[in-house]
Amino acid sequence: MRVTIADVARAAGVSKTTVSRVVNGKADVDGSTAGRVREVIAGLGYVPSSGAVGLARGSSRTVGMLVPSLTWPWMGELLQGVVDTVEAADYGLLLFTCNRGADSVRRFTGQVSARAFDGLVVVEPENTLGHLTELHLAGLPIVLIDDRGHHPAFPSVVTTNHEGGASAARHLRDSGHTRPLVVTGPRGFGCVRDRTRGFASVLPDALVAQGDFTERGGRLAVEQLLSSGTEFDSVFAHNDISAVGALRALRAAGRRVPDDVAVVGFDDIPVARHTEPPLTTVRQPTRRMGETAARMLLSHLGGTPVPDEPVVLPTELIVRHSAP
Repeated sequence: MRVTIADVARAAGVSKTTVSRVVNGKADVDGSTAGRVREVIAGLGYVPSSGAVGLARGSSRTVGMLVPSLTWPWMGELLQGVVDTVEAADYGLLLFTCNRGADSVRRFTGQVSARAFDGLVVVEPENTLGHLTELHLAGLPIVLIDDRGHHPAFPSVVTTNHEGGASAARHLRDSGHTRPLVVTGPRGFGCVRDRTRGFASVLPDALVAQGDFTERGGRLAVEQLLSSGTEFDSVFAHNDISAVGALRALRAAGRRVPDDVAVVGFDDIPVARHTEPPLTTVRQPTRRMGETAARMLLSHLGGTPVPDEPVVLPTELIVRHSAP
């Protein structure tokens, strides 16, 4: 049975209020009394409620994180960056997902109302930016990890999607490829528009196929182009999962990578090192994005003003055997 504050008070011969004051480090408790209470707490193994301690101190020492889903390929790295930073600062982390749409958002809003956490790191679930902006304007500190190319009214961490697309195109151009296929992600994402424009700034005559960030989407895009008889000598996929689909379609059609067709992805998720051949890709610094967003939020909670403009972290082209 869980030890309660009443059990501690009874064993120490003091009131529950006195126990609460000792737990929360108040200075107005006699030293000998405070020592006796601490001995009882240690002896009974009492663990105070973090919520109660937080309310007494005016802070929960907990950070919330809101994400669309945990199934996104790079979410684990990003989440680890947030966790490492938050725990190093002796904060806890509450994780919320929006797998159930409006029901998930309602539950999340209830936690905001209950002051369950002090601030929020967000990878924006679809159609929630307006609601998040309202929460920020009402006083909730928020930092957005912005993969959609939005420019919200609160702090954000972004990466150089335009330059990432351009670096992929320069690499293909400089290695002699002149007829690329670009397999995009969903049109509504700002990062998709930026990657497309960046690539086109270097290789403006590329073939473009609409993708959806899935393996199937990358595979179908390549299969359809092969069946049409249209010639292409390279593929730039807007994420590594789509690039995996492109590799499978090329292998099934008997096309050699990179001898016949070179392939470049985007993100540098762990699977990129283990494809056949290993995937050349544009690295998105996902763990660093999580760390940076968490540091910004913790600094803000500590009273440091946050930057007015988005914090921009650079992408990096990682050359492997699929496009040497």
